[in-house]
Amino acid sequence: MSTNLKFTLGVLAAVVLIVGGAVFFAMKGSAEPDAAANLVRADSHRISTAADGKVTIVEFLDFECPSCGAAYPAVEQLRKDYAGKITYVVREFPLDMHPNAMNAAAAAEAAARQGKFEAMYNKLFSTQQTWGGQQADHAKTFDGYAQELGLDMARYRADVASQPVLDRIEADRADGAAAGARGTPTFFVNGELFDKQATYANLKAAVDSALAG
Repeated sequence: MSTNLKFTLGVLAAVVLIVGGAVFFAMKGSAEPDAAANLVRADSHRISTAADGKVTIVEFLDFECPSCGAAYPAVEQLRKDYAGKITYVVREFPLDMHPNAMNAAAAAEAAARQGKFEAMYNKLFSTQQTWGGQQADHAKTFDGYAQELGLDMARYRADVASQPVLDRIEADRADGAAAGARGTPTFFVNGELFDKQATYANLKAAVDSALAG
């Protein structure tokens, strides 16, 4: 092998290592939470509130996500059992892989503008198996839910397609990504990432630990 060829191969190897290292650290960095991430904003949806503010749970969710649907009964039981003891915050994190996730998020946000976020939240999860995981557009299904909830339909239809509602959803997603959310559901308990399976027992243990702390 000539000296020039050896030199060229050496340079190429160094470039590969440098580029590879840069990509590795970029990927590693993108998966780490941003210390300045906003988990809870002034206008975030608090569907349970504790007067003392000692324990706050934040869930970044996708209404079409099967795992979110599976966690929903545990979350509702937790909210019932710890009523007045925990603040429960819901943030939107619709995933592109779910065809109706954005439609559902928009329905919830439009309902929120009429004081019915929690009602739509419950409706979407309690009916998820009837519309989730389908390619068909279910905007009319959600329109029907809005009617059942007694919303002003002209206002609802205008809001569900509005830029402010889209901006609200995207702001939630941006906050989730900055906090380290990479899928749904992603929970935070008092600002700390909850890294266990979202069962009632695991969530309860986290809440009990936070209350005792």
